[in-house]
Amino acid sequence: MKMKQLLSSASVALAVSLAGLSAHAGEITVASWGGSFQAAQSKAIFQPVAKAMGITINEESYKGIGQVRTKVAAGAVPWDIIDTGAGGGSRGCQEGILIDLDYDIIDVSNFIPGTYLSCCVGTITYSTVPAWNTDTYGMNGPRGWADFWDVEKFPGSRAIRAKMHGMLEPALMADGVPMDQIYDVLSSEAGITRALDKIRELKPHVAVWWGSGAQHAQLMKDGEVDMTTGWNGRFDVAKADGAKVAYHFDQGLLDYDCFGIPKGASNPDLAMKALAEFSKPEFQADMPKYINYGPTNALAYTLGKMSDDVIAGLPSSPENAAVQLLVGASGGFEWYAKWEKIASEMYQDMMTE
Repeated sequence: MKMKQLLSSASVALAVSLAGLSAHAGEITVASWGGSFQAAQSKAIFQPVAKAMGITINEESYKGIGQVRTKVAAGAVPWDIIDTGAGGGSRGCQEGILIDLDYDIIDVSNFIPGTYLSCCVGTITYSTVPAWNTDTYGMNGPRGWADFWDVEKFPGSRAIRAKMHGMLEPALMADGVPMDQIYDVLSSEAGITRALDKIRELKPHVAVWWGSGAQHAQLMKDGEVDMTTGWNGRFDVAKADGAKVAYHFDQGLLDYDCFGIPKGASNPDLAMKALAEFSKPEFQADMPKYINYGPTNALAYTLGKMSDDVIAGLPSSPENAAVQLLVGASGGFEWYAKWEKIASEMYQDMMTE
């Protein structure tokens, strides 16, 4: 009897253990940025891919690559996949906190050049643009960064980012530096100082130093400022929600977000297979249904899932890309890897002067 009980208990324990392994094997957790962006990812990519693969994809929001660094160092990584900006992805590759991806599994043969890294595969393209309040300026807002800085031609309050990311480049363009020379000029403390001096000129007119995409979108919805820097997709969501906001892509910063797998993730093999699905054009082509960010897989433009009007409003469409600074193709990621710490400290000093 005791032997039967022992065998029965062992069988139950084994069944529970195998069930746990099976559930774990079919489950991953993805961390992204929250808000309207992650809501769009969930509808277009995460949940459709989960259904197609027959797995569970749990979703969380997080604060960026620095948080990944902390979790990896502690040996307590709660996520299998994270969404990060390409600059964060570049640092993740260099520091070894994101694992190398298997591009025999993930097909990037039709990706827009420069939209994936060894450890991070592009998911969307987005642009940092100058946006304006249409109640203040109508549809005749700034065409580029020199106009954004011109407080005589466009009087009114401004909002700019509280981090230097995506702010030094506009400052130099406003100061007359051609787009193809931006990162050459920034590759010295003198060049960084030149950009900061240009921002100092604008400081008396800066009403808000924004800290998130949700915040700069809300500023436009509330009519709190007349102009702000920010991300095109967030402005489009705000406009659909009643905000009086418009923007042009002229001199925008065309960048991308990418998916990576943190070192120490609990289910990296399944995460790799999920990234192969995330990267397919049919899923990327659905993102603009929910937020106006462009695909990294160029085949998404050929499937007929996006109208000509939708394509005309996407950052990576050929017409829009032609008038922007392509951060990845212009040496931007290499610059951030080398100069980010110094430039960030100088930027914070400028803000608190």
